[in-house]
Amino acid sequence: MSEIKLACIIDDDPIYLFAIKKMFKIINFSKEYIFYENGLEAINGLITIIEKGESLPDVILLDINMPIMDGWVFLEEYRATKIKNKIPIYITSSSVNNIDIERAKESDLVNGYINKPIKKNSLIKIKTLLNK
Repeated sequence: MSEIKLACIIDDDPIYLFAIKKMFKIINFSKEYIFYENGLEAINGLITIIEKGESLPDVILLDINMPIMDGWVFLEEYRATKIKNKIPIYITSSSVNNIDIERAKESDLVNGYINKPIKKNSLIKIKTLLNK
């Protein structure tokens, strides 16, 4: 993957979304991005993308604590969709609970766990890993 064309952010915090948009621009993280406020919106959005034959995101930044469908349930539903292309998923959370961190490490769907607030260096690291 030479560049991130589409990033997907799943998070219900409007302040975080504002900040991440700014950081994406500053470091040229991706050409485009889509936002979903909870896991259910994201699953439905990804299914719609597949049904329309459009390109899936190159990376997903997933919050854990959200209303309606949290990040953990999203991962279960994501697995059930049987999306053929495994999209790299990074948990982004303000939780410093060791249980959450260990659970993320144990999931074969999760590529990493990043504490909020996300710093530019964390996004640059993700971009670098995806470009290998």
